[in-house]
Amino acid sequence: MLDALREISRRGSRRYTCLGVPDDLDFVTTARELARAGDIFVPAPCTYVGYSMGGRLCLQLALERSEVVDRLVLVSASPGIADPAARAERRAADEQLAREVERDGVAVFVERWLAQPLFANLPRETAGVEDRIATNTVPRLTHQLRVLGQGAQPYLGDRVRELTMPVLLAVGERDHKYVGIAREMAAVMPDARVEVIEDAGHACHLERSDRFAHVVHPWLESA
Repeated sequence: MLDALREISRRGSRRYTCLGVPDDLDFVTTARELARAGDIFVPAPCTYVGYSMGGRLCLQLALERSEVVDRLVLVSASPGIADPAARAERRAADEQLAREVERDGVAVFVERWLAQPLFANLPRETAGVEDRIATNTVPRLTHQLRVLGQGAQPYLGDRVRELTMPVLLAVGERDHKYVGIAREMAAVMPDARVEVIEDAGHACHLERSDRFAHVVHPWLESA
């Protein structure tokens, strides 16, 4: 996300701050902590941008602290899993992944994670594999899987209609599941727009950072 934000910043005068995700809080409390950190670093209200897990956290944040969110950019994000049985299955799958991290270590997990079809067209250097390995730890990854995963978070799909700020939902053209999710959310949000980044998958902001910036920058400047 850093490279994408730098490209957006280069096109205008906006400054950005990257907020670190705490390693020891539940999903809702993590979102609250991100809002608190945002209050410290950037005068509210401001725009929050989140990718995947970060997008889910930003969605929770916007629902709880709408007064600090001027605009919201959700990249390849979902409101969680509606069906309790499917959510339990996801928790079990994430628990298995967490055990694999504990057994095999960070490097093996990162390589295996990025080998998924969702990231098939994401070059290794663009994915920042070495940086991901160097900056992650076993406790951090297992916490994100067990506590911040879609199986653990509250389902927010019934609440997205509460968001009154402008929302941009960016998704990759080849990420068919998340294109559908974005359109479902936008259909019930009061002020939402879906942008499909052509020739990109789940990590559309990395695969097509130029196109991503081309879409996001004018939307931000239209305020």
